[in-house]
Amino acid sequence: MIATPLPTNSSALREITSGLPDISGREAEIALVVNHNEPVFLPKTNLRVENMTAGFACALHMHQPTIPAGANGELISNLQYMFEHSGEGDNHNAGVFAWCYSRLGDFIPDLVKKGCNPRIMLDYSGNLLWGLQQMGREDIINNLKGITCDPQYQPYVEWLGTMWSHAVVPSTPIPDIKLQIQAWQHYFAAVFGDDALKRVKGFSPPEMHLPNHPDTLYEYIKALKECGYRWLMVQEHSVERLDGSELWHDDKYVPNRLVARNSKGETIRITALIKTQGSDTKLVAQMQPYHEAKGRGKQTIGNVTVPSCVTQIADGENGGVMMNEFPRDFPLVWPEIKDNGQGTAGVVGVHGTEYLELIEAAGVNPEDYPPCQAIHQHKIWQRVDPNNATPEAVEQAIQELKSTDHQFHIDGASWTDDLSWVKGYENVLEPMNQLSAMFHEKYDPLVQQDPSVTKRSDYQAALLYTMLVETSCFRYWGQGTWTDYARELYSRGEKLLKG
Repeated sequence: MIATPLPTNSSALREITSGLPDISGREAEIALVVNHNEPVFLPKTNLRVENMTAGFACALHMHQPTIPAGANGELISNLQYMFEHSGEGDNHNAGVFAWCYSRLGDFIPDLVKKGCNPRIMLDYSGNLLWGLQQMGREDIINNLKGITCDPQYQPYVEWLGTMWSHAVVPSTPIPDIKLQIQAWQHYFAAVFGDDALKRVKGFSPPEMHLPNHPDTLYEYIKALKECGYRWLMVQEHSVERLDGSELWHDDKYVPNRLVARNSKGETIRITALIKTQGSDTKLVAQMQPYHEAKGRGKQTIGNVTVPSCVTQIADGENGGVMMNEFPRDFPLVWPEIKDNGQGTAGVVGVHGTEYLELIEAAGVNPEDYPPCQAIHQHKIWQRVDPNNATPEAVEQAIQELKSTDHQFHIDGASWTDDLSWVKGYENVLEPMNQLSAMFHEKYDPLVQQDPSVTKRSDYQAALLYTMLVETSCFRYWGQGTWTDYARELYSRGEKLLKG
């Protein structure tokens, strides 16, 4: 059961009549929209590399899970549940949460009107955007549309892509990684338009988790690049140098080149911006990246001098600091920069894509970015010759390391497209993997024969439940209400796939 969204004048989403979110059906069309090399911010930015000492790039992550908790068991947003059950736990904060999802649509125009030069990156899960539509919250959607679609405000806001249902990449079945990425692109385009999607070039992974299983990471980066993404945000401690050493201090403040090699020895790369460690919400709420950037200077990449960039992300609504301190401190930073006479010089706010476009236009070659790889991978490649790698040799190395090195860990799906997704795994596949296996067993042959199958409501409903079960909120199924939600979602998905 899926709650029927309220009709809105602000959106022509087909979900209004179907009850399903717009998560598939335009794969070829979306691919044409996102796969381009045109500059996004360079034609409009008022920043110049030669005038910048350092930059700071702040992102806000927003999410509310979809749960089967409507009046008759319909799928609704957890935010809606909070409003309808205000006496439970922290649910009395529902109104504040809703304001947090909307308020950048007020902050940015106000700051621009005052002559400031603000920057903010936004990462909203597909669940959240769908939930807002289901609730008929046109006020929030329209506020976001204002700073997304109005050319006047486009230089000040960058949207980051993510997994549609907040699926943590290392524990997401490999075949579903691209489906999650594409579903978010479908839904974002449905809400904000293809032109807005065309400008989404950075990717923000849920929980900042980076898979370190060679095959999972390879397929992840491959999917990102196939979906038109130019860069990925990664947590500092989730990567290492190719020799296994930690990132050098200064390299955290310039782009890195994330290298992924799979168990067949194939290699792929993507640009990575490093999110530095720290208490995320407190740092962003108090605009610490700005203050940290004051202590940074210029650096050299290749033979080009560029400003450093401090990158940070935090939940945009969770906790007292984001509810109270962020709306106090975010609006204060930009007038301070402006009043210093350095609105576009010295230490300035910058977007991830904007920063990359600026330094590359100044002559930086991405091949000169310092290389890194997922944590612990050097231990694998010490045991396996990358030039003669085989899946069997990599798996053997992983098992040996697991048994001899207590610090070693590997995350991520280990089944690949050349193995059966069901046979032999009946008793060991967890429900999330089991539902995914059923989905692909049923629909992959059909889609291969006829790509338009992804437009069908049965496909979309099955995809929806497959993705919902992968939501990080259900990743570790403990006991209680959330366990019941997860079981119900799995049960509905299984029924659809067996029907």
